[in-house]
Amino acid sequence: MTITASGPIDLTDKFLGPGRKPPVHWMDLTPGQRIEAVAELGLPRFRAKQISTQWFSRLSNDPSSWTDLPVAVREQVADALFPTLLGVAQEQVADGGATTKIAWRALDGAIIESVIMRYPDRITICISSEAGCGMDCPFCATGQGGLQRNLSTAEIVWQVYEADRRLAAGEIAGGPGRISNVLFMGMGEPMANYKAVMAAVRQMHDPAPDGLGIGARGITVSTVGMVPRMRQLVAQDLPFTLAVSLHAPDDELRDEIIPLNKHFNVDAVLDAAWEYAAATKRRVTIQYILIKDVNDQTWRADLLARRLKARGDWGWFHVNLIPLNPTPGSKWTASRPADEQAFREHLERAGVPVSIRVARGREIDGACGQLASNLDASRGSRRGTVNPAR
Repeated sequence: MTITASGPIDLTDKFLGPGRKPPVHWMDLTPGQRIEAVAELGLPRFRAKQISTQWFSRLSNDPSSWTDLPVAVREQVADALFPTLLGVAQEQVADGGATTKIAWRALDGAIIESVIMRYPDRITICISSEAGCGMDCPFCATGQGGLQRNLSTAEIVWQVYEADRRLAAGEIAGGPGRISNVLFMGMGEPMANYKAVMAAVRQMHDPAPDGLGIGARGITVSTVGMVPRMRQLVAQDLPFTLAVSLHAPDDELRDEIIPLNKHFNVDAVLDAAWEYAAATKRRVTIQYILIKDVNDQTWRADLLARRLKARGDWGWFHVNLIPLNPTPGSKWTASRPADEQAFREHLERAGVPVSIRVARGREIDGACGQLASNLDASRGSRRGTVNPAR
């Protein structure tokens, strides 16, 4: 079950076929459920803590090496509770080793993506919550492919766990390290897979040996604006950062580039975002991809500022401007540098906190869903259920 950095894993002998659910993994279970799981195997309940200590605290993913377990039960535990869920289909490195993009192949042939990004003060991973995406945003490579399925809790956590394990072992370009920040900004709409995403967030946040011990403030969950789910977040009692992919301040344009806007318009989305900020005292990030001659006009910057300032303590918003990373065949491209700067300056003059994201991975398949789409096209039927023409 061990994933190494030596090359892609061959999951042929474990391939389940399209439409089959992944098997239950230790990372699908709560701490209480883990105790019950080992008891069902006929083992003492204290073994659950030993197993979690090996898996989460020591980042050891090979049960055959867990010397605190009797030899006779190690294979039993591995077979019952630690199935291999994802194998590395392809790995790309960019930015002088500071960016590593991994395409994972699941047991049903689905391809998902993660991106590890090194910065001077942190190591961030951007992860997927679904295989594909059903939001149908036309500028996004993932949206162009449609939704295949939701990921399980363990498949979501696996992306962070394996990155952390490989970083700690020095198997990722750039040398040893540990994940400090997690972004749910990869493939899929996290709020459309709400239950699994919330369970994954808790497992990432729980201190070892129950989880990975990543601070809630280092976890960011993104949404294009599923308002009912956004309102549910307050009850989670986890002060992670909420990021809203707005991309337009007016409903006419947002209806075109974010189809969900026809159900939950700009006002509804911003109201829900402000409610989350007010309840958690956590600033909400407003993500805004700048697309040349589409949404980068300065009057839209002014409108965005007015709409944010109309919500109570509008200082709880921070606008993150993102240069578009265009996908092959797309009719849209990144804004001109001068227009990007003018948009930022209009927000700054209005007093809106704003920053521009530094682009990563432009020399590889860096756009969300791009690597998965290319692998899917090259391998044909293995992925199964998504129509590449969508």
